[in-house]
Formats: sequence, structure tokens, C-alpha cells
Amino acid sequence: MASPRRRLARARKAAGYTQETLAFALDVDPSTVNRWERGASEPKVYTRSKVANLLKVSREQLEEMLAEGVPISGELVGVTSPAAIGRPVALSSANELTVRAAQFGLVYAASLPATVEVVAELGRHDMERRQFLTGAMFSVAASIAPSRDWLVATLEETTQMQGKVGSPQIETIRKTFGIFQELDVMRGGGHARTQLTAYLKQVVIPLLQANDPETAQGSELYSAASEQLYLLGWMAFDNGEHPIAQRYLIQSLRLAEAAKNVELGAHVLAGLSDQATLTGNPDHGVQLARTGVAGLSRGRSHACLADLRALQARAEAAMGDAAAASKSVHLSQQAFEQVIPDDEQEWARFIDVAYLNGEYAHAFRDLERPTEAAMFAGVSADDAARQGRARRGSLAKAAMARAALTDHDLDKATAAALEATHLAVTVKSSRSTEAVTDLRTRLGAHRGSPVVQKFFDETDLLVAALA
Repeated sequence: MASPRRRLARARKAAGYTQETLAFALDVDPSTVNRWERGASEPKVYTRSKVANLLKVSREQLEEMLAEGVPISGELVGVTSPAAIGRPVALSSANELTVRAAQFGLVYAASLPATVEVVAELGRHDMERRQFLTGAMFSVAASIAPSRDWLVATLEETTQMQGKVGSPQIETIRKTFGIFQELDVMRGGGHARTQLTAYLKQVVIPLLQANDPETAQGSELYSAASEQLYLLGWMAFDNGEHPIAQRYLIQSLRLAEAAKNVELGAHVLAGLSDQATLTGNPDHGVQLARTGVAGLSRGRSHACLADLRALQARAEAAMGDAAAASKSVHLSQQAFEQVIPDDEQEWARFIDVAYLNGEYAHAFRDLERPTEAAMFAGVSADDAARQGRARRGSLAKAAMARAALTDHDLDKATAAALEATHLAVTVKSSRSTEAVTDLRTRLGAHRGSPVVQKFFDETDLLVAALA
């Protein structure tokens, strides 16, 4: 019989989790956490960093806990009987409110009026920075069910292209989207989200409540609203606020389905895939990307297909599957070669050379293949510089620095890291900040080198501005 793990159970309790709430945060069944603590199984290798982060221990400490085998009472482990797993739990009014708050915005509603009401509440709470949203958990499993619902609805519908209606209100909404998308790309996700949220609440929501998506004009309106919700989700994503980002993306997906905009729905799934991978769930990232690809069988967007394949490659690379990731990069490149910009929707404008090559670079970086990573990152950085896109440039330069470190070239690594830092301080993006922080941690092991010490001397004040 397997030996229980005393320290693992204690760490869970010290972090404030029950087996059930830890399971929810990790997107596993409560019985899985129970098996870990009984010594019957172990977390998958690529989820252990996430487990360690939630338990507020180091990866090394977690490994020690998993190696432990000391007899322990069932009471301390908190064993849940098989009969109790999944059984409804009687909730106090406070607990009921907590559960409802945790689930708010994650439901892919069949009713469009219900969806619009959720969107209205989501925007209001986001503007007011309500506590339950800042404290809400991200659960990648909540992204999977909506993706299936969207795919089923998409494959069942006749998805003929809708004609442009030319409504002044809708055109204004689309122009507003274009302005804020430009701000996001050039200045980062934390720059103008409050203003876009206010616009959604004051202008877009009332129109959604008064229009039917089954009409030509209503369909265009719902597509425009879905684009704005996606952008709000992406801004929150880029600012490191994954719970609110996920809620915006799920509701965006529902409105895209209502508008019968297959391409836009697939684009939203690309965002959910990216989020899944970057939060330590690459297996779900692959699944979400593949769902988007399947949905595009009823649509047409080579740019979106290129994006989905690139993000599938990143997820496969995070799982260590080099063959699959390389194939997905190749498929992405093939799709991008067929892009005709005038045939693509506005949101696809920045699925371009700078963006895609940056994603390829990160895939090969994760596979520890520095030659390919540096090559793609260089292409991305050059195109980003040509466009003045500091966020994309900072991420590309960070990938170049990582590749140089893997090649043990400190001169190239510090030069690229310095450029990444200078670019990161000009935008408001948690992804850029995290990339710079990661580089400083990795370079910290080489402070004995004069070139590395010089890098720290030149960037210490800059990094203070990122905090």
C-alpha cells in the first residue's frame, strides 16, 4: 500500500486549500489530489510548477514532499471517500455567494439575453474592480466546455457570409475597436482597458439588448461586440489578470456564435489556447487550438489558421513534443503564405510576420533549440522595430536572450536582454515584465562575468519602473 505524504497535505492546508478547492485551481478531480497525498500517484511533470506555486513552496520542496512516505492518519490527509466525491455540498449563504462568484462569467449560456446580462455585469464589475473578480480563480477546464459548445453549434449552422449593413452605429463601434486594438498592440494591455470597458457598458450593451442577431444588422452588431469582448479579454490577459480575461473570452465566443462569425469564434479559441498554455496547461492548449482548426472547416481565414497552428506548436513544445511542434510550425507557415490581407477581418491585422515568428521563437526556445529560436526571434524583432511595436519587440529580444543563454553566449544574451528591458519599460504589459524578470533571474547566476554585472548596473533603475 502506498505511503501517505504528510508534508504535502500540510502545505495544502497552510496555503488555505481543501482537496476540492486545490483540485479546482489545478483543473483536476478532487480524487486526484487525494491520490497524491496518499502516495498513490504524482502530479504530471509539466504541472508541478503550478502545484508548487499554489502551495507557495519551491519546486525542490515539492519534489521532496512527493518523495516522502511517512505513515499518517486519514484525518490529517483529509481523505475523501469515493461516495462523497461529486456529492452536492450544503452551502452556507456566504459559501454560496463565493461559489456563484467563482462561476460568474464562465458559463456558456444557451440564452442570448442571459449572455448579454452577464456581459453587462462583467463590464460593470471590471470597471469598479470588484473584489470577487480580483480574487476569482482561473480554471482552464472552464474554457473547454464552451469550446465544444461553439464547435457543435458552428458545424450545425449554415455559415454563409453576411452582407455589410453600413450602420453608422456599427461602423463607429468597429472604428473604436480598431483604435483600442492599436493602443493595445503599441502600448500594452494595461494601457486603455478602463476606457474600452466604459465604452462597452455605455454604448455597446444597450444596443445588444435592443437588437436581434438573426437580422443582418444584428449579426454585424454581435460580431462587433464579440471583437470588443475579445480585446478586453486580451488586455486583461496581457496584464496578468487571467480570471477576468477568461470570462471575457468565453462571453466573446458566445456572441461570435450568435453572429455566426466562424472566423471570429476560432480567433477567440486561439486566445483561450494561448492562455491555457501560458498558465501551465499545454494539453488543454492543444485541445483548444485543434477545436478552432476544426471550426474553421466552416469558415475562411488563413491568418486565423496560421495563428491557431502557431499556438498549437507552443503548447506542444511546452509538453516537450518536438516533432509535433515542428510540424505545427510548418503548417502555420503554409497557412500564412496564403493570407490575403484584404480578405481578412480587422482583428486579424496583427497576425503578421512579427507576431507569428515570435510565437515560433518561443516554441523552439521551450524545446531548447537555440538556433531556430534565435532565427525566428530575430525576424520578429526586426519586423516589430519596423512597425514600432515595443511589446512584441521586447518579447522577441527576450527570446533571443534566452537562446543565447542556452548557447552559453553571455555577450549576446546581455545585449538582447538590455534591449528587451529598454522596450519593456515603454509599455504596460505583464508579459513583457515577466520576460525581463525571468532574464534577470537567469543572468543572476552569471554575475561574476563583467558583461553581466554591467547589464545589471544599467538596468536596475529601469526595472524599478516596471514594478
